[in-house]
Amino acid sequence: MQQKTKSGTFFPRSAKDSVSEDWSQSGAAQPLRRKEGHLDNQAKLLLLVNILFIAASTLSGAFVTVYLWKVKSQFAPIAWFTFATHFAGALTFWLAGAWIKRANKMNALRVGMAVSAFFYLLVLLLGQHTVQYAAWLGIVQGLASGFFWLAFNVVYFEITERDNRDRFNGWAGLLASGAGMLAPWISGLLIAKLPDKTGYTLIFSLSLSLFIVGVIVSFFLKKRQTDGDYSWQFAFRTLRHNPNWRLAAGALAGQGLREGVFGFIISLLVYISTKSELSLGNYSLVTSAVGLASYFLIGKLFKPTYRKWSMLAGAVVMTGVLLIFFWQISYTTLLVFGIAVALTYPLYSVPILSTVFDLIGTNAESAQHRVEYVVLREFALDAGRMVGVLLFLVVTSVSTDPATLKWLILGIGSGPLIAWLCLSRLFSIVHSKRTEG
Repeated sequence: MQQKTKSGTFFPRSAKDSVSEDWSQSGAAQPLRRKEGHLDNQAKLLLLVNILFIAASTLSGAFVTVYLWKVKSQFAPIAWFTFATHFAGALTFWLAGAWIKRANKMNALRVGMAVSAFFYLLVLLLGQHTVQYAAWLGIVQGLASGFFWLAFNVVYFEITERDNRDRFNGWAGLLASGAGMLAPWISGLLIAKLPDKTGYTLIFSLSLSLFIVGVIVSFFLKKRQTDGDYSWQFAFRTLRHNPNWRLAAGALAGQGLREGVFGFIISLLVYISTKSELSLGNYSLVTSAVGLASYFLIGKLFKPTYRKWSMLAGAVVMTGVLLIFFWQISYTTLLVFGIAVALTYPLYSVPILSTVFDLIGTNAESAQHRVEYVVLREFALDAGRMVGVLLFLVVTSVSTDPATLKWLILGIGSGPLIAWLCLSRLFSIVHSKRTEG
């Protein structure tokens, strides 16, 4: 955030000093003074909006995939649904950037949650015909995701500072793990206990309702204007001229490579292995409980100086545990995989998230382009996700042999190592800038 005097007002810094400060709130309303490292009320309220969005998404997210599989047991409709989601999300980020830069970004946040509610309304209305419109539904979900996460990430950047960004990310992960623990378990229980498709109808309806509640809560967040005009070519110019952002974009694409496929394949494999939505809910309950504990410790103990090697440790475990599938793909091995990833994912995700946003807050000029930088961040993530899903589509169109799928999952799952290789140099650069002055 902007450097403040003891009275809390902004004052300019020299060029040398500005490199090591966080300019997150350039052009935004100044917060009241708070204890260093702690979260103020606006940050806590943003966490509430975030958890409502995630709870609504996790309540039904994995079961949309299962629902599509039960209607038509093929990978292609699910993969095209996922690809369309990421494509529409990336396009929405780019186009919505102008609206968020020139107008009230909180409205974009609300539109994202409202369109998410509309997505589940469409699923309810289409019923068994959902699979025929899988790609179109993916576009709707991508629009919702694009609007929400672009606005959320810009507001997150403005509300947090260097000294509390890791804490915010730790709490966000903790709460997300809590939602991921309870929501799918409740969904699996309801689907298993209720007759026919009643359970699916109920959980999709609950997701719709939570998104509406999220819209209401968002009105308690302060209106935040962003100064300046939106630069449509900014992301491309930055990649061409800024080597640090090329490293960051490569890391984000590596992260996305894994996320695009693993976002649906693991839950689908759990269902295929057990033929039970309740087992999928139990799987989420166990793995998210481990993730919750891990994020709690990270939120309490993590320091910026740990980022480089903690990310490597997380990436190595997340990739290495995939070798267990070469022995057997079963509920047991999937559970071992899920626990290992839940335990180490915070070591990987907190450093990459915090470092990229520290890069955005390098100085006042970069903070003025925070919307464009967030668009660039999401472009890189979605590019990696789309490449991963396209690879999955191409390979599975040729062969769905178990051995082929195992090698494909291992290759795509190595994305975290690619991310670390790209970001390891950047950790040193950002850390050296932080210690200047």
